[in-house]
Amino acid sequence: MHKRITRLTTVGLAAAAVGILLAGCTPSSGGATTEDGKSKVVFWQQKFEDYQQDWFKAQVAEFNDSQDEVEVELVVVPADTWDQKLKAAQAAGKAPDVKTTSYGNIKPMQANGQIADLTGLMDDGAFDDIAENIAPFVTIEGGVYGYPLLVEPSTVLFYRADLLAAAGIDAPPTTWDELLDDARALTKDGVYGMNIAQTAPDLGWSSWGLQYTAAGDLPLRGDWSEASAVDPAYEDLAKFYQTLYSEKLMPQEATYPYADCSFFGEGKVAMSACGSWALGQISANPDWAGVWENTAVAAFPSIDGDPTQPTSTLGGWTLTVDAKSKVQDGSAEFVQWLLADDTDRLVDFFTATGFSKYPARVSVTEALAATPEAAENAFLATITEDIVPYAKAEPSYPWDVSIAFATSLEKAMRGGDIPAAMNEAQAAIEDVIKKQKLAGTGGD
Repeated sequence: MHKRITRLTTVGLAAAAVGILLAGCTPSSGGATTEDGKSKVVFWQQKFEDYQQDWFKAQVAEFNDSQDEVEVELVVVPADTWDQKLKAAQAAGKAPDVKTTSYGNIKPMQANGQIADLTGLMDDGAFDDIAENIAPFVTIEGGVYGYPLLVEPSTVLFYRADLLAAAGIDAPPTTWDELLDDARALTKDGVYGMNIAQTAPDLGWSSWGLQYTAAGDLPLRGDWSEASAVDPAYEDLAKFYQTLYSEKLMPQEATYPYADCSFFGEGKVAMSACGSWALGQISANPDWAGVWENTAVAAFPSIDGDPTQPTSTLGGWTLTVDAKSKVQDGSAEFVQWLLADDTDRLVDFFTATGFSKYPARVSVTEALAATPEAAENAFLATITEDIVPYAKAEPSYPWDVSIAFATSLEKAMRGGDIPAAMNEAQAAIEDVIKKQKLAGTGGD
């Protein structure tokens, strides 16, 4: 157990010293000593929404002024250059001490020896507070290799309560068959009943939760030695997508990607699958006020109506400490201070998201629910109680596997022979296993 930093002070942020570098600049090396004797920790943060940038900037400034041992230098890197810059920094031996890391990258980075086990660097209680279904996202053989900031359900059912009521539908669907029946009743007057992903790149990740509810698993399972795309249960999944598309219950052209809920916001569809982040998108657009005031959300239906079946995966972000950092103790101290200590700090963050992102810590979830803002929010309880607890982690296998399955799913969706499409997916995934030598590398 490391010695905790205890001197906390409150200072004006305008006067706080915080190192923030533009995306194209080269950061100082971590492990150096500042002029005032502090250890320097370099923190790379992938650029997100403006409110997140403001929050990270303010928190780093407060941390730097709260103690005399560590100074964090914040580097904001655009998402489209993140991979390139990180690989270059790692190759040069100048990887950041702390960085934002998605859940799907935890296992590959741990396997490559790139991130540190936090269990010897942070207080034990910090790990006990991580939600039970989220802890496995960051835990490998008893070690914890990332501390979660947030989760975002990839699949939420958005629906127009006014249109459902006008069609005589008194509750959102709970099964795939009910969703199809509702979509048929709602497809009229130039409005489609449903919107869902329809291109392979979008289907590749947005259908993971539905793959779970259809078959109880993904098409690459166990130790990744063989594909399971020919599991007959996936034919039910393909038939579901095919029915929506062939009966023209959904838009026929992918004008917007899955992550963009504009079809729904523009009033062109009565129901839509999208991620929780769409709450922020819809509510922020003044032109969509009429839709927003009639928007409701529910867990996406499971194949048979079991509400405990996963229909969504949880994406999101953690902070990781570099395995070769010269300042691991100071890096972990910052991670603990930012994400694992004061619940009010995180309550403020999630309130700022408009409740479109959700805590990974039990204590933060409870504290957030107790705030007046949360009590007045019509969506928070549904997503935190009906979706997040049953959602699965995103798969850690290579994206090539997901896109191979999704390519066949899209073919089936657009009218292709379903068994033939699943056989094509099987062959494509087997090819990925062979070429990337995945056999025996999977499993928890």
